[in-house]
Amino acid sequence: MIRNIFSLFLVFFFCLSCKAQNQVVGKEVTNVVESNPKLVVGIVVDQMRYDYLTRFYNRFGEGGFKRMMDEGFNCKNNHFNYIPTYTGPGHASVYTGTTPKYHGIISNNWYDKEIKKMVYCAEDGSVQSVGTKSAAGQMSSHRMKTSTFADENRLFTQMRGKTIGISIKDRGAILPAGHTANAAYWFHGKNEGHWISSSFYLKGLPNWVKDFNASKTAESYLKVWNTLYDIDSYIESGSDLNEFEGGFKGKETATFPYDLNALKEKNGGFDILKSTAYGNSLTADFALAALDGEQLGKDAITDVLTVSFSSTDYIGHNFGVNSKEIEDTYLRLDKDLERLFNTLDAKVGKGAYTVFLTADHGAIDVPAYLRSVKIPAGYLKNSERKEKFQKFLKDSFGTTDILENISNNQIFLNREKIKALGLDLNDVQNAIVNEQMTYKNISKAYTATTMSSVDFTTGIEALLQKGFNQKRSGDVLLVDDPAYISYGKTGSTHGSGLNYDTHVPLLFFGKGIKKGQTVQKTVITDIAPTMSALLGISFPNGATGLPLEFVLD
Repeated sequence: MIRNIFSLFLVFFFCLSCKAQNQVVGKEVTNVVESNPKLVVGIVVDQMRYDYLTRFYNRFGEGGFKRMMDEGFNCKNNHFNYIPTYTGPGHASVYTGTTPKYHGIISNNWYDKEIKKMVYCAEDGSVQSVGTKSAAGQMSSHRMKTSTFADENRLFTQMRGKTIGISIKDRGAILPAGHTANAAYWFHGKNEGHWISSSFYLKGLPNWVKDFNASKTAESYLKVWNTLYDIDSYIESGSDLNEFEGGFKGKETATFPYDLNALKEKNGGFDILKSTAYGNSLTADFALAALDGEQLGKDAITDVLTVSFSSTDYIGHNFGVNSKEIEDTYLRLDKDLERLFNTLDAKVGKGAYTVFLTADHGAIDVPAYLRSVKIPAGYLKNSERKEKFQKFLKDSFGTTDILENISNNQIFLNREKIKALGLDLNDVQNAIVNEQMTYKNISKAYTATTMSSVDFTTGIEALLQKGFNQKRSGDVLLVDDPAYISYGKTGSTHGSGLNYDTHVPLLFFGKGIKKGQTVQKTVITDIAPTMSALLGISFPNGATGLPLEFVLD
């Protein structure tokens, strides 16, 4: 009898304990959800150098870049920590928290050693275009080997938290959104001017996207592009008429104003918008439509919106980093950011969302311009290099057939041919390194064996190693002299491990973010772990970066 009463007491006590424990656990889960932002907005500004923040600071309004800097946290010494600094690897690294060594996006395009041809980072012939009959929608993230923090948020929320990726460039929309995104959208210009997607994400465009495409918003930007303010006030950039800019077909000089409607026929139809400040405005318009169309940030479960502003890159490539066109583009982008933030305040709630802003790479000043002001710079003579190298291969090994491909400053060898000739792969690699180091404007050269066996911790060598993927990268890696590029004589480009390409902005603001700034060095791979820590979710599965705890409130 006493034993039965004691047993009943234990059961009663256990039930009370379980009830209390469930209440505590339930409360903790609720608190975690309630403490998280309703929406995380990741912004990548393509080809944005850090010094654009400071160069144009006095021209910015209070609600865009300045708002992020004044209300949020500014990491002033933020860098890419690998080579090459291109768009595909950049977007993948920002959102995966790791480098090409692990996520596998080693360039925009690269030579695939298995199928023996060049491949594009986002192409996928197994999927179908959605929103166009062209092949422009046959894209996915399948070549990216690791998860993004957006993927981890989807997993954490049992797929209830949405992810939407948006960019004029397909890779700028797809790689940040990751593998589990509800959708990624990019702009297909030419004679269509529509936002499209892929069957990797959905079977057909949602009504809100169809409505946007039917609204002729893109067509409304086929107008005159002139400076936002009096061009004489643009003293933060070079002269409008100079010999360092490309311009558009059909216009004799690369000078304001540009009649886009008149120029569109000779410049790819709607594609001309990509190379103007209006491309960013169109991207902002579509992002705002996505907020309503997808009901982002409308409940307590965190959604992720990734937005990449691509026109800054097209304009930089065309006109150069010191152009009036670049200055006007950033002044207009500042207004588009203000428009975005004001809408987030109104529709998600001020203090209920979190934003970070960074870039996928920087860019070099036009080398011809640098030389005009006596800074060492120039252009590579690739045809001379190739001719000399092929002669070396013929003289040394009796054939040029051991060479498969040269791209992205990497040399790919035909290993089967080398084996058939009875040659030692390491000996061939080392001989090529020694030969390449005799060529003009080659600064460094390393073998794949060295990249796989030596642990570099500093310098260009460490950056090369973090960008080296053992299965996808070449047999010999080359580094050119500073400020020497393989490019035309007008416009800017990127790709190196030097400061002009690696130093990019990193701004955080919104829920869970402290107010402040630092000149402590941060690296691009720290962003995804920081956002994961903010949300209390798993880090992306290949992440090598660390959370920036001094940023988090």
